[in-house]
Amino acid sequence: MLSQSLKYAVRQGILGRNVCELVTSPSSRKKAMRTLTPGEVEVLLENVSSNQFYPVVYTAVSTGLRQAELLGLRWRDLDLDLMSISVSQTLYKRRGVCTFKSPKTSGSSRRVAMTPKLALFLKGYRAERESLYWQLGVPLTLDDLVFANHDGKPIDPSVLTHNFGRISKLAGLGRVRFHDLRHTFASLALLRGAKPKVISEALGHASVAFTMDTYSHIISGMQEDMMALLDEVLPSGVPQTSKERQNVGVHDSKPA
Repeated sequence: MLSQSLKYAVRQGILGRNVCELVTSPSSRKKAMRTLTPGEVEVLLENVSSNQFYPVVYTAVSTGLRQAELLGLRWRDLDLDLMSISVSQTLYKRRGVCTFKSPKTSGSSRRVAMTPKLALFLKGYRAERESLYWQLGVPLTLDDLVFANHDGKPIDPSVLTHNFGRISKLAGLGRVRFHDLRHTFASLALLRGAKPKVISEALGHASVAFTMDTYSHIISGMQEDMMALLDEVLPSGVPQTSKERQNVGVHDSKPA
């Protein structure tokens, strides 16, 4: 921001040069990526099963949606018969206030398929929410949030983050961020043979190149599996003696 401001001042003739251009920017550090194994996912879900945040945690690891995208989902965004989710708004907390916003990029606004298990779970979850709303004396509408507090108000993102971290530690999984559920979804999908482009579209990444760069360590580790599959298709090599090779060369050189 400072660099752009000074650049504007240079164009206007107010300054002679932009001193920010002389500064060497510090190299960015990537946050450590933590992915859960299928066994660890089972442990996590078992420990969070009695918690009010179980539905959002289960949906997160099943879809790879961002926390803000999950907390912004309305029932109208879910098609439980066609098993799809439309990401059309997000929920962020700024200065203590929760606000809804449109997804940052066109790629973030997307349709995401869901597993049959998730669709079945969400149907049961919706029935529970309808029963809760009926007890409160109000109907559940399509504009109501899918994942909300008992009174229907938005879930505070910081409260979800704090509780998830506490639950993962109690489960013996160490430090696991809620965002790591997104990484877990992508890594498990890659290891099961899903195409990087399909995963990139599901995650809402700007490009497949970004997806492959982010999960390059997983893709590189899949080369052994790829070679094992290729070994099943290609025929075995037939060994030849050096004399046989020389004879083949002689016969090939004779005129017709």
